[in-house]
Amino acid sequence: MAKGTGAQKLELPSAESIAASASEASKSGIPPVERWNPPFCGDLDMRIARDGTWYYLGTPIGRPGLVKLFSSIIRKDGEDYFLVTPVEKVGITVDDAPFVAIDFAVSDAGADQKLTFETHVGDKVTAGPDHPIRVFRDPDTGEPSPYINVRRNLEALIDRKSFYRLVDIGVHHDVDGVSWFGLWSTGEFFPMIHSADLPE
Repeated sequence: MAKGTGAQKLELPSAESIAASASEASKSGIPPVERWNPPFCGDLDMRIARDGTWYYLGTPIGRPGLVKLFSSIIRKDGEDYFLVTPVEKVGITVDDAPFVAIDFAVSDAGADQKLTFETHVGDKVTAGPDHPIRVFRDPDTGEPSPYINVRRNLEALIDRKSFYRLVDIGVHHDVDGVSWFGLWSTGEFFPMIHSADLPE
């Protein structure tokens, strides 16, 4: 659960009041939450599961429009996640990443290839210098977890079916004299695993 710092906590707002503030703030697009510095009001019983499902008070939020609205006001400070409006800031729990990339499209080829991902809340981003892909490998199991940066420092976990498709179009490329297996997008190469570590 996220923890606030500094000022004394104020009364914890409800999800409904946060949604109302977010709706007003998002009329002109993605709200500029990184520029807002409202008081911390405490931790809300809200959680984003690894599969992208949002929970409030232990119950899944079944309204896609509401989930999309909340997702537009997420901010990550350090390792903690918050919902931020111009007047309030509340901590939430994120099990892995706040977004899930559920599909991607490929255009062009080679180093000019473009990989455009879509998240479960409708964001579309093309992998590149501003939206890097990274792969974390569990040190115990070796299981890969691939991510793409969606906006600011917020990432999407790339779902399993999409990752398998990415592996199918991966290539080998030398990085600082070491051969890596990875992906090209908008002129940037994103290494996933050392070529020598790939199974025969």
